Amino acid sequence: MKTQVKALVVGGGAVGTSIAYHLARAGWQDVVLLERDELTSGSTWHAAGLLPLFNMSYATTHIHQYSVEFYKTLEAETGLNAGFAVVGNLRMAQTEARMDEYMLYAATAETCGVPYVFLSPDEIKQRWPLIRTEDLKGALYHHTDGYINPADVTMAMAKGARQRGVVIERKWQADAFRWTGSAWEVTATKMVEKGGNLVPSDEQVVITAEHVVTASGNHAQRTARLLGIKMPAIPVEHQFIVLDQDPALLAWRKEGNGEHPVVRDADAQSYVREERGGWILGVYEKGAPARFEYGVPDSFRADLFQLDLERIEEQYGAMVHRVPSSEDSGLKDDFNGPICYTPDGNPLVGPAPGLRNMWLAEGFSFGITAAGGTGYYLAQMMVQGEAEIDMASLDPKRYGDWMTTEYAARKNEEAYDHVYVLHHPDEERPACRPLRTAPAYERQKALGAQFGQVNGWERPNYYAPAGFDDHAARSFRRGGWWQYALEEAKAIRTGVGLIDATAFAKHVVKGPGATAFLDWFTCNTLPSVGRINLTYALTDHGTTRTEYTMVRLGRDEYYLVSAGAWAAYDGDFLRKAAEDKADEFGYIEIQDVTTQWGVFAIAGPRTRVVLTPLVRDADPANALGNRRFPWLSCQDIELGMCPVRAIRVAYTGELGWELHHPIEMQNYLWDQLMQAGQAHGLKPVGARAQNWLRQEKSYRAFGNELGRDGTPLEAALPRFVDMDKDFRGKAAMAETGIRATCVTLLIDGPEDADPWGREALYQGDARIGRLTSGGYSVHFGQSIGMGYVRPDLAAPGTRLQVKMLNRLWEAEVVHDSPYDPQNEAIRRDG
Repeated sequence: MKTQVKALVVGGGAVGTSIAYHLARAGWQDVVLLERDELTSGSTWHAAGLLPLFNMSYATTHIHQYSVEFYKTLEAETGLNAGFAVVGNLRMAQTEARMDEYMLYAATAETCGVPYVFLSPDEIKQRWPLIRTEDLKGALYHHTDGYINPADVTMAMAKGARQRGVVIERKWQADAFRWTGSAWEVTATKMVEKGGNLVPSDEQVVITAEHVVTASGNHAQRTARLLGIKMPAIPVEHQFIVLDQDPALLAWRKEGNGEHPVVRDADAQSYVREERGGWILGVYEKGAPARFEYGVPDSFRADLFQLDLERIEEQYGAMVHRVPSSEDSGLKDDFNGPICYTPDGNPLVGPAPGLRNMWLAEGFSFGITAAGGTGYYLAQMMVQGEAEIDMASLDPKRYGDWMTTEYAARKNEEAYDHVYVLHHPDEERPACRPLRTAPAYERQKALGAQFGQVNGWERPNYYAPAGFDDHAARSFRRGGWWQYALEEAKAIRTGVGLIDATAFAKHVVKGPGATAFLDWFTCNTLPSVGRINLTYALTDHGTTRTEYTMVRLGRDEYYLVSAGAWAAYDGDFLRKAAEDKADEFGYIEIQDVTTQWGVFAIAGPRTRVVLTPLVRDADPANALGNRRFPWLSCQDIELGMCPVRAIRVAYTGELGWELHHPIEMQNYLWDQLMQAGQAHGLKPVGARAQNWLRQEKSYRAFGNELGRDGTPLEAALPRFVDMDKDFRGKAAMAETGIRATCVTLLIDGPEDADPWGREALYQGDARIGRLTSGGYSVHFGQSIGMGYVRPDLAAPGTRLQVKMLNRLWEAEVVHDSPYDPQNEAIRRDG
């Protein structure tokens, strides 16, 4: 066995073999893969092998699309048939709401170039008469999809990897990882058969690897413990049954007809496909338990669990209803095995938190579909330093250290039984909530707050009357909540509103090296003491890695505020960069103070009249005026008995302040603000109204307009880039140029729907871009969106179309900050 390698891949399922293959294809020599048992002995061997091309995730859709195209090339390269049956995928809808979902799916697919067609019930029946269609509204059909043999495709990738120089070692288990400062020392133990079990022998080797990738599947919790990190990758039981031959199906095929597509009856929580003249039924039922929360028993190898037919009885009945002839088929075989999940159903792909050159590829609920693309894009990240698409939505650090095993297990069970639940863009899942609550949570709840979850935090989305049902209010169009968000947005534009922004991530950076470090780390000019700026930390490729509101508290002390959903992601990047530059810049101290500070954002024309009576100052009448407290500045003030770090900035584009306060005083401050605002119509406001308002100001949002697939210059933010200084990623950003440009559009859309920020943009018949945000403008009284287009189409006045609800709607590119372009409202005095 090689003991000095460039990269060591741990795990020999479909994902691990793909990563090894693609690292070798990208040019890395000395790649070794370790598998503790046999290749495919984990979840790969009992996977159904479906290849659903796309979903609501932009990154995941690209990954799946690459896999589907890549698998078609393997036989020519390796001589092994991967067993790819390109039969298509038929997503059927029993309700209009499901058709709305598919239309949003289709709009997302278009942004990635995935082909599809909508079929009526009659068209389905004409093509596939064995399918019952009288209760269907229609279907979404993508003909390039299908299914594959999981073992065959894994073996083909393994052969391709060997042909490129990869060494694959079976029956070796990684038992310890130690970082030396420049490489990983991985202790591997030879596994041997004993009484039908696989047990460690006395034979061990230490492999020194520059990079390590873990693709350990069901063993992810063991991997996490060995690495000293947390991973919410825990398996859930997944059942499917194989039926004997169906005489009607045999007759259909004997007549020369082609194989049925994979039939997805989402409203029946199941999928059906042909299998040697019979059928396979796979289900995503409620009540499927998480397994192996604390590790896989040594006795569990390529094993299965006891089938629970009662749990899937309803889905079996639905299959017989949908394909009546299947009732004549007897049960031939059954499978109930572990399939790894994460709380949001997306895998964990990218650098491990806190560790160097340790890469995770864990938590794949659709591992066969994702394997090819994961190998491709992860290899790009490892070899080139960045992938060609933004992989942040799959980053393992989207879950912080607050996450526990219990949380992951329960949320993974929920993710499993939600596979075929209607996935509204305004979806909020209930499991494990509330968990992280700011002190004012109960007060907000009493006022009708309907909460969303951001990084575990409960955050008001909007406020509604008593008895309002948030779940029933969800829609792919304007849901029942829309009218309440509308009133909240109007309140901030015309009066005053109060937003809870406690979930913001907050870091203090200080020390002798802090100023020099942050000057290199971010692209904007550093603010002077008492002032703030908006700035970006870039990747080495010049794209946007993180957005910060930076407050300079002292000569070498800074307070950095970033998006709440990305706290661990931002903090890890910040700490690693500071460690890298400590010798050059000197001592740098970084503190995560997120849970120490609560944040209220108060905004609107009447903000000063609400705050002034609370200010404890020698001259309270002028304490908040422009002369003493100008826009884009920060001061420590007192509101009643609460000390507040007040920052004059507003994400809504109105006069306003962020009030950062000791979190233990939050209820006191909330009560003071609500009481002071009562006479002035102060209205509590949620995140949805705020999202609409920031689009009226063309304020970019990280994870939407800002990410690792675009530069700040492509985001049309040159005013926040100081090209007169040196900063990380500067040369790469300049060299990249402008491939696409971020614009704001006003949209003449349907009367009952707004864009969600996942739609394709067209000019005539040509697809020329995509939306990244969408919503409603209270100022203009029409839909609004932000997105990226070809640079030649970014000029204000350009007429485009947005694909919504399966048709094109007129849209016009407008000047940035279409509401109050001169910022008079946010600067107002008096």
